[in-house]
Amino acid sequence: MPTHALDLPSLSRRSLFRHSALLAGGAALSGLPFGRALLAHDVAESWPNVAALADKYVSGRKVANLLVTFGWGQEAHAHKVGGGTLSLAKPTPVDENSLYRIYSMSKPITGMAIMMLIDEGKLGLDMPLHEVLPAFRDMRVLVDPEGPLENTVPAERPITIRQLLTHTAGLGYQIISKGPLLKAYNDLGLVGGRVSRMPIPGFPNVTPAPGLEAWADRLAGLPLMYQPATKWSYSCSIDLLGRVVEVASGMEFEAFLKSRIFEPCGMNSTWMQVPQSEAYRLTDNYGILGGNAFPLDPGQASVYLDPPEVPAGGGGLVSSPKDYDRFLRMLLGYGMLDGVRVMSEEAVRVGTSDLLPKTVDTKGSWMEGQGHGAGGRSVGQTFGWGGAAGTLAAVDFGLKLRSTLFTQYMPSEAYPIRDEFLAAMEADMATKRAQKAA
Repeated sequence: MPTHALDLPSLSRRSLFRHSALLAGGAALSGLPFGRALLAHDVAESWPNVAALADKYVSGRKVANLLVTFGWGQEAHAHKVGGGTLSLAKPTPVDENSLYRIYSMSKPITGMAIMMLIDEGKLGLDMPLHEVLPAFRDMRVLVDPEGPLENTVPAERPITIRQLLTHTAGLGYQIISKGPLLKAYNDLGLVGGRVSRMPIPGFPNVTPAPGLEAWADRLAGLPLMYQPATKWSYSCSIDLLGRVVEVASGMEFEAFLKSRIFEPCGMNSTWMQVPQSEAYRLTDNYGILGGNAFPLDPGQASVYLDPPEVPAGGGGLVSSPKDYDRFLRMLLGYGMLDGVRVMSEEAVRVGTSDLLPKTVDTKGSWMEGQGHGAGGRSVGQTFGWGGAAGTLAAVDFGLKLRSTLFTQYMPSEAYPIRDEFLAAMEADMATKRAQKAA
């Protein structure tokens, strides 16, 4: 059955432009003078404005759930603020083991998989992509990103792994591309994450490419939007890196993630296909139309119970707050988690740093004045990213703090939750500063 891609303009083009603020939640914490005791007791009391925000949305039935977690250093338990239920129609409460579609929060995970392979010498940060995938050797670039596909010029330089990690390879995306290039992406099934089994008004009925290898080969036949290493433009590059992982490692993409990241990190609830036995934990994802929520992807009948046609490293994972916190905790431990070395310290330090090519112009983009690492934003000592259904996560190496926000609705601009979350945190931080100064 054809599925419907997440990354289509009618639902999520504008919402994803709000991702520029996602990391501000973690970055803003750097101004807060708190100690370990703050996270050692009832966090709702310590974050009253954040707790009130969660209660406003959940009690007002604007969303089924809004769960925030804060974890300190290598403490095993991430403390919670907020809650709610798996569905607006069912009373089952959410908790740290509930399952959420994390969409683009998949990108930092894929980015770290690439960093592992770089660390092992199987890839190079500035290695030309065509050394791994020869079909990308002689790329063409559109004269006009929205113009005819035949009107192209040769690429001035090869695509590199660094460019793919940082959205600077010049590739398109269904949420960014327009005109003939967007039509080609749809016609060729170059999809990212999935949304629903149900037809969605305004969505083209896209049949995904038959597997990640075919997806990559079809992408190689299309022109780029921009010359490589010249412009930051959100793209399908992290999905393409899934195929790079396969070729460089000799393993299927999801098998690599499972054996190298999920199992060592104890992430037992992170999948591209949720097992039927675990469907009872899956939240409903809601579409917001005119301020009203309607089931877009009910948990018990979710498209994520089906195997993915294309394992999407840029937006294909389902995970739990507990699992994602463990991933962040591994990063915060510079590759160590519970005595297990998952990644080298250098791989984490490089992957969470600013990897943008020096030739890239970020003016007018989400990255203006900021940095981008291996699949996520790098701002000061903070690294992370967010997802199109309202999730976000960040790790702050300076504060030794890991934080997440989980909810499930689309498009994300339907509610100003992210902006209000930042404001609520700032209000709580202002109180803490005043208390310290008193």
